[in-house]
Amino acid sequence: MNMHWLDWSILVFILGLMVVAVEVSKRHMKSIADFLSAGRTAGRYMVSVASGIAGLGAITVIANFEMNYQAGFAMTWWGFTMGIFILIITVSGWVIYRFRETRALTMAQFFEIRYSRNFRIFSGMLAFVAGVINFGIFPSVGARFFIYFCGLPETMSLLGAAVSTYVVTMMVLLSISIYFVFSGGQIAVIVTDFLQGLFVSLVFLTVVIFFFKLFTFNQIFQALQTAPEHASMINPFKTSQARDFNLWFFLIGVMGAFYSTLSWQGTQGYNSSAKTAHEAKMGAVLSNWRGIPQVLFLLFIPIAAYTVMHHQDFISQATNVRAVLDGVDSGAVRSQLTVPLVLTQFLPRGLMGALAAVMMAAFISTHDTYLHSWSSIFVQDVLIPLRNKPYTRKKHLKILRLTIVAVALFIFIFSLYLRQTQFIMLFWAVTGSIFAGGSGAVIIGGLYWKRGTTAAAWSALITGAVISVFGFVMNQLDENFFINGQWFWGIAMAASLLTYVLVSLLGRRRIFNLKKLLNREKYAVKGEHRVLADQQLKGWRVLGIGKEFSQGDKIIYIITYCWIISWALVFVLGTIYYFTNGISDKTWMDLWYIYLKINLIAGVVVVIWFAIGGFRDLSRMLSDLRTLARNDTDDGFVRGD
Repeated sequence: MNMHWLDWSILVFILGLMVVAVEVSKRHMKSIADFLSAGRTAGRYMVSVASGIAGLGAITVIANFEMNYQAGFAMTWWGFTMGIFILIITVSGWVIYRFRETRALTMAQFFEIRYSRNFRIFSGMLAFVAGVINFGIFPSVGARFFIYFCGLPETMSLLGAAVSTYVVTMMVLLSISIYFVFSGGQIAVIVTDFLQGLFVSLVFLTVVIFFFKLFTFNQIFQALQTAPEHASMINPFKTSQARDFNLWFFLIGVMGAFYSTLSWQGTQGYNSSAKTAHEAKMGAVLSNWRGIPQVLFLLFIPIAAYTVMHHQDFISQATNVRAVLDGVDSGAVRSQLTVPLVLTQFLPRGLMGALAAVMMAAFISTHDTYLHSWSSIFVQDVLIPLRNKPYTRKKHLKILRLTIVAVALFIFIFSLYLRQTQFIMLFWAVTGSIFAGGSGAVIIGGLYWKRGTTAAAWSALITGAVISVFGFVMNQLDENFFINGQWFWGIAMAASLLTYVLVSLLGRRRIFNLKKLLNREKYAVKGEHRVLADQQLKGWRVLGIGKEFSQGDKIIYIITYCWIISWALVFVLGTIYYFTNGISDKTWMDLWYIYLKINLIAGVVVVIWFAIGGFRDLSRMLSDLRTLARNDTDDGFVRGD
């Protein structure tokens, strides 16, 4: 066993703190809107930190370990430009702001308001099916991590019988996740996710600093040079032989960032939890900073692991890791376990337990959020619309909780029997696009184009689903199929968008009242917009700054612009210099060293900054929940005017 009693104590202590947080927060859950959207009381830091850790998850850590173990630093170069695209999305409030203005509790509720009830039911079912399939491998990946990281035996004795540790581990972790979301709905989820998010960021930085001191950059450089010449892990312009994680993977991701904003419904509870549309927008902008500790950890640790497995100075540790991996039959599973097993060879007592606690927190945060999301979508967007009338509050909450248990049971069984044939990222891309491949066109068209039609929405969603299901089946039948999950996602997006536009233009013309949908002008809801300036200051509008902005908001926007544009300039100038003068691998490594150091310093600042802002938001949120006037009709059911 790899864990000392000190490590287990840290793990149990962190779990205990989360249980206390659940017990404190659940007493504030008094309505359907509380269960689904935390009563719409969350501030920007709560939304940013909690949604960040909800989207991270133990499986996301493993998926990024897989990707960066294959890609090294090379993908990061293209990520410098990705920052510009993410900046445009966040500072403009692209999709996020308008969706929050609709006051819809789920995306499919918005679909009913914008298109039709039948379309809501269809889209809700499609989102649910795609979501639980995508969710299906989460328990297995997380459980394997804990078994191999903690050094647990393959079987354990339970009531005198030998049972699989893998099965028991999944059951225990899922049971904890069910308890979290079962107790207080989105209120408990967002509070515990926020606390876990701060803890995770702190431990990530600590582990990165530890490995920074453990390796010399010369050792890392020598190890990365062992990669094939045109699958470089150092030089981003020499990756033509990298089959899966290459420039095309990045470019499709850029397209998806714009197209699929809010399309993925795994964290849908956060889409409607912010106090106002402005707070939702600011939370998205802050995500540009919140992710720094995570990105740093997920990039550097797999590169450090690659160094261990490919440098002569670490032959003994690499031999120990290979001995364990040789006992694993599946190539996909071996890929998932490589980096965690390397970590067990180096982490000291205490830090080993802290990282195990991080992965437990990441597992729980994603599972309670996804259990909440998929169960809510099934009840809110399929069951109740089919029933055609709302439930009483008590029965509504009971059905939501029963559905949570049913979803957990499904993913438990799915994890036991699914054969994993490709990298996690590629599995996510193809299964996620079953819904997200077509829904992006439906969301964007519905929020921004008054001529978008219901027929176009049906056509686009079906087109994306058909292409993605075909891709899922083909990749299950043939793990070396020439089109991978990322490419199927790209094809689905392009085809669905084109279909939506053509059907809208060729079909019956219909002008939809977007002002009513977005609760603007004469349809405005009191308290939804806080105006701090009577007139828009000239010049600020270009930066996405409006009348709702305080002086602090403007400062956040400006420093965010400066941070992201600085890295984009590095990309532009570096690219020009590379093609005019060339850049040696040694110079590339010097750049990556500087990049890591700058982000490490920034990460420390971010953790302190977000802790202060987050605890302030938490205090205000609990205060608001104590005095909030509940409305039992605010339950996601669309009633007639």
